Amino acid sequence: MIQPVDVQFYKENGYLLVKGVFNLEEVEEMRGAVERIIQRAAQSKADWNAAWQGEYLPPEQLKKLVLKGFHDVHYHDASFTRAVVHPNMRAVLTQIIGPNVQLHHSKMLVKPPENGAAFPMHQDYPYFPHANHSMLAASVHLDYADEENGCLRVIPGSHKAGSLPHLGSHYLNHKEYPTKDGTPCIAEAGDVLFFNYLTIHGSDPNRSSRTRRNVLFQYKDASDFPTENVHFDWGMGLMVAGENPHFLKAKPNYTIT
Repeated sequence: MIQPVDVQFYKENGYLLVKGVFNLEEVEEMRGAVERIIQRAAQSKADWNAAWQGEYLPPEQLKKLVLKGFHDVHYHDASFTRAVVHPNMRAVLTQIIGPNVQLHHSKMLVKPPENGAAFPMHQDYPYFPHANHSMLAASVHLDYADEENGCLRVIPGSHKAGSLPHLGSHYLNHKEYPTKDGTPCIAEAGDVLFFNYLTIHGSDPNRSSRTRRNVLFQYKDASDFPTENVHFDWGMGLMVAGENPHFLKAKPNYTIT
């Protein structure tokens, strides 16, 4: 069981790397699930490149970069459903967020060897702004991640600056916020990096011969409501810990068409 984590470090720096949240057996199970999702997506002709476009790299380099990204992975494989509510995850989340924790969405990100695409520095806030800023990402590492294969980088304390202007609502000006200025979060398989959605983060391309696979779960406090009706996912609002104090807001107000 995960021991008490350094909540004060998270509050001050906007991120926290927690070691050994998942064991190797659980990691292997999720690795297999990632591969099968990619295969099923290709068979269904729903396989696409999620690499970010923009002016941070020359066009000829951008064309060569690949990033496999799919949302709502807990609808594609039960291993991720178990991971979302894993006792170790709940133990950390309730210390950082509080007793009532909701899932917002999930996704997987795979950087293939040698041409895995970068993520320019950005905040997640523009995608799903909330009133109280409890929203955080939990990036589950399924591989050893270092600077060579494009580990996540964060700017400590940047969450305190609030929302910053993004280019096209996607990423920050790369000249003002180059990825090299971020603190590299080197992690082993089974480690989880928790970071606030206002924390500036990004990653370099994967220049190694090793794959970098991450699964990301986005969580928030059940009493932290969106300020804009954006980024709705099926299953958002799933209670991971505690209870929902708001009976009439137990699920998003979406329309099935």
